[in-house]
Amino acid sequence: MGGFEILPIIIIAVIVIAVAILFTFIPVALWISALAAGVKVSIFTLIGMRLRRVVPSRVINPLIKAHKAGLNVAINQLESHYLAGGNVDRVVNALIAAHRANIELPFERGAAIDLAGRDVLEAVQMSVNPKVIETPFIAGIAMNGIEVKALARITVRANIDRLVGGAGEETVIARVGEGVISTIGSSNTHEQVLENPDSISQTVLAKGLDSGTAFEILSIDIADVDIGKNIGATLQIDQAEADKNIAQAKAEERRAMAVALEQEMVARTQEMRAKVVEAEADVPRALAEALRSGNMGVMDYMNYRNISADTEMRDTIGKLTEDNDDNNQ
Repeated sequence: MGGFEILPIIIIAVIVIAVAILFTFIPVALWISALAAGVKVSIFTLIGMRLRRVVPSRVINPLIKAHKAGLNVAINQLESHYLAGGNVDRVVNALIAAHRANIELPFERGAAIDLAGRDVLEAVQMSVNPKVIETPFIAGIAMNGIEVKALARITVRANIDRLVGGAGEETVIARVGEGVISTIGSSNTHEQVLENPDSISQTVLAKGLDSGTAFEILSIDIADVDIGKNIGATLQIDQAEADKNIAQAKAEERRAMAVALEQEMVARTQEMRAKVVEAEADVPRALAEALRSGNMGVMDYMNYRNISADTEMRDTIGKLTEDNDDNNQ
């Protein structure tokens, strides 16, 4: 009898476990919520999502939200976007926001923007409420050499059509900076920039800097203008210093060449004196040889001695005269 009493309990437990597993695998509560919201979803579709490793709530809840907002979105579109790694809920929120703001945004484009790594909901919000981008101080040099620093505020609106493949904020800031520098550089004096800073924004805005970007530039406003360094004077000072250094280097080169030439002249003079001394040393031997060989007589030798003495006397008188002249000076 005891075995027959336990059997119904076992059967009931098995049924409870089977129902629990069934409700865990098949999101019946989610299916009922969809039906209550007027979204027709087959229970087999939910089972297929489980088999395809798709979290049903990540697809069904956005689908209910889109249906309530009056959007015509198919469940297959949401599921395929989920399988591609996209954020289904964010795309649906962006579609609802675009629908409320009368902005044309098909699901395919919103999904492409999301898969491209951009926040599609933020882009739609920026289309409705433009964003202000503030640049750092941009330095330019006027023609008179004075540096002018300008800070610009760029009001942009997201361009939905160019969000995929369009350049970001960094490109817009770089292009505006280039335009500001070019405008300042074309000014004759820095006073012109200070008197009319609006000319910078008008000139830059007319260049169409938002081409190829994900934004549409609505306005460029110059928030602040400051005067920097006198770059022209600094460059002239640097150039003068460089010219002075070059002149000093050339003068030092000429001085070194003169010293080298003088040393060479001294060396040559010493060499010539050495040769003269060597030649003078040969004179007594030549005289002695001439006397022995009879080529020179005694009188000739005496005349030679007289001439040598006279020459030495003249040299002595000349040196004394030079010394007296130096002392008088």
